[in-house]
Amino acid sequence: MNVILTGGNGMIGSLIVTKCLASDEVTQVTSIVRKPTGHKHPKLKEIIHTDFLDFSAIEDSFQNQDVCFYCIGVYTGQVSRAEFAQITIDFTKAFAETLRRQSDKTTFCFLSGQGADRSEKSLMMFAKDKGKAENHLFGLHFYRTHSFRPGYIYPVVPRKEPNITYKLMRLLYKPIIRWLFPGASVTSEQLASVMVEVGLHGGHKEIYENNDIRKIQIQA
Repeated sequence: MNVILTGGNGMIGSLIVTKCLASDEVTQVTSIVRKPTGHKHPKLKEIIHTDFLDFSAIEDSFQNQDVCFYCIGVYTGQVSRAEFAQITIDFTKAFAETLRRQSDKTTFCFLSGQGADRSEKSLMMFAKDKGKAENHLFGLHFYRTHSFRPGYIYPVVPRKEPNITYKLMRLLYKPIIRWLFPGASVTSEQLASVMVEVGLHGGHKEIYENNDIRKIQIQA
């Protein structure tokens, strides 16, 4: 299978790249990023592209893709309201529409988030914008579309946390959160593994909530 991915510099995208490169079922991984990831592998085709509203210059790279993992996201409060909407909705639309034109039989796996509201009526920016992005993706009618809605994602690989809230969540995850609120969190390794499993082998749901993600990993 041919895999196309974006978000390869991120917490989940980088894990998915590693897992796909290690899979005998994957022939090539096309990773579209804005800066080099440092990954080197015979199966990896890494494309540096800065304009995520216009992929016309690299549209040929979207051809004959069997599976897509879309892992671009931004934390609430990191950017302005307008930029958050652009990254969450407009980037997704531009990427997905380009892929839809070039590949007919793609399974599209979208990294969404817990609380995504497809009614688009939520007063929460994150929920409303993720819901809009999901609606657009499902409206494109890929061969299969799966949206993954994790709660708090515990980073298995240490990283620089984006804000004080996430620093506290990381500190509290092992002693408290994973025991008292198991349905509200998932590890980065669990999430990446489930996304790859569903992307490569298929899944029975369109929307995977946090508990669905946890159950698949437990069964595996």
